[in-house]
Amino acid sequence: MNPQENAELLAALMRQEELLKQLVAAINKPKLGLHNEAGSCKIYCNRHNGSLWYTLSNNEVTPIASTALTGYLRELKFEKCERRSKEVYKLLATIQADRTYILESGHDTHFAKSILAAIATLTPQQLYSPITLQPQAGTTDENVLFCRVWVESELVMASYNEQTEWREVSKQALAVTKAALEMVF
Repeated sequence: MNPQENAELLAALMRQEELLKQLVAAINKPKLGLHNEAGSCKIYCNRHNGSLWYTLSNNEVTPIASTALTGYLRELKFEKCERRSKEVYKLLATIQADRTYILESGHDTHFAKSILAAIATLTPQQLYSPITLQPQAGTTDENVLFCRVWVESELVMASYNEQTEWREVSKQALAVTKAALEMVF
């Protein structure tokens, strides 16, 4: 490439970066006018209440009939909280879609492990595209819930077993998510 081609390519890349920033800003703008979607929506991902995932409002369970959630992964984090008078750790996955959704699951559940293993295999650039999270019931144990992760139309294949180093997988998944967010903003 000659110097003029390099300069044109650099200018095109800078325009593309600016357009991407504008697109992300537009996606993150709140809805204007009247609506029923103030704040975030917390989704509990387990099979304890007769569905794969559900919301709680005034301790009332509302099953979610939708079979998948598609949006931009904005954050993965672990949080210590109290459930049923016990201190537990939860994985929280924040997805930006038509509103902000926060998916909560036990830190050591198959649902959490499925997400962590899949995200750890991705690059930050892949998280520029929306991902789809799809809860999937286990076939041999009625308490088990997995999560299938899709990037665009591709299922992310990430296996794990008892020898998997979850601390390392978790660090990698958190790092990929953080790097993607830093590159966008």
